[in-house]
Amino acid sequence: MKLRFLFPVKQVRIDQIKKRRVNMKKVTSILLAMMLMLTLVSCGNSSGETTSNTTSDTTNDTKSTGDEGGSANTGNYTIGFSVYDLSNEYFQSMMEGVEAAAEENGVTLITHDQKSSESELVTGATNLINQGVDALIVSPCKPEVMSTIVDLAKESNIPVIILDIGDGGSDKDAIVVSDMYGGGQIAGKYALSLLEADSVTEGEFAIIKCEESAVYAIQRGEGFKSIMEEAGFTLATELVANSDTTEAYNAMQDILTSYPDVKVIFAENDNMALGAASAIDEAGKTGEILVFGFDGNESAVEAILDGTMSGTIAQQPVEIGRLGIELAIQRINGEELEFDNPDTKEIYADVYLIDSTGEANHEFTVE
Repeated sequence: MKLRFLFPVKQVRIDQIKKRRVNMKKVTSILLAMMLMLTLVSCGNSSGETTSNTTSDTTNDTKSTGDEGGSANTGNYTIGFSVYDLSNEYFQSMMEGVEAAAEENGVTLITHDQKSSESELVTGATNLINQGVDALIVSPCKPEVMSTIVDLAKESNIPVIILDIGDGGSDKDAIVVSDMYGGGQIAGKYALSLLEADSVTEGEFAIIKCEESAVYAIQRGEGFKSIMEEAGFTLATELVANSDTTEAYNAMQDILTSYPDVKVIFAENDNMALGAASAIDEAGKTGEILVFGFDGNESAVEAILDGTMSGTIAQQPVEIGRLGIELAIQRINGEELEFDNPDTKEIYADVYLIDSTGEANHEFTVE
C-alpha cells in the first residue's frame, strides 16, 4: 500500500473562497485571542512542560511539541523540517500538512524557513542535523546543495526526505513530487478545449519558466509544450522568471511587445501566472490571452474567479507535507519504502485541473 492513498483529495471550491473572504476579519480576531490564551497558559505552567519557541539570526528555527508522550509507533521522535519560503502560499500549505501529521503522530517538530536563500538552507539544515533530529525533511530552494546536506545527515544516521523542487542528485531516502509532466499535459488539453470553443485552431503560445535548478517544475512546461505543439500551435518563446511574480510581470511585458498575437501563456507556477495576468490586464488584453498556472493556490483560484486567469493545475501540498512526516517515521523505524520510480526514489502525488469556473475538473487526465 502506498501512503498517499491514506490521504483524501483536498479540492479548492468557490464557496470556500467566498466564505474566507467574508470571515477573514473574524478569523483573525479569533486567532489573536487564541495566541494570547496560549501565551498565558505557557507563562503560568508550573510543571515546566512548555512548548519551546527558539529563534536565531541565522536559522529562524521554531520548535513545537506534539501530544505528550508521543504515539506508540513514533517513540517520541524529533523531526526537523526546512521549508523553501513561508512567504509563498504553496509552502504555507505544505507546512500545514507537516505540522498536522506531526501532531497526530506525537512527533516533536523543529521547523526552519529558508526564505529562498541558499545560505539559509545550508545553515538551517546543518543546525537541524546538529540538534540531533531523528529525521530531516527538506523542501530545498537550491537543490544543488542537497548532496552536501544529505551526506552530513547520513554521517549521523539521519534519514532525509525531500519534498518537491529537486534532490540535486543526492542520496536521499525519498523524494515526494507531483506528476509535473502530466499536469502540464492536462493544462495543455484544457487550453486547447477553450481555444477550440472560440474557433482558434492555430497560433502562438509562450511559457514562463521557474528557475533552471527547479528540475521538476521545468517538466510542467515540457508537458504543456508537448500537447500544444502536437496540436499545431507554435512556441513563441520561453522566458525564465525564477518563480517570482514581479519577474513574470516583466517577462509578460516583453512577450506582449515581441509577440503581440500570442494566444496562450503557461506559467510553471501560480506566482508567475499572477504576474503575467497583471501585465495582460494592464495592457487591456484580459480575456484575449489565456493564462494558466500550476500549484492550485487560493490566490490563483481567486484570479480565475475574477477572470484574469483561465485555470491552474492543483498540487496537494498539504498531503505532500503529511506524507513527508509519514515517510520519515517509516525510515526512523527502519522500514523499507515503496517507490513509484525506484531508480530515483520518487513517490508521486496526484494533480488535477481547476478550470475557468474555479472548480476541480477531472475530465482532463494524463494519457
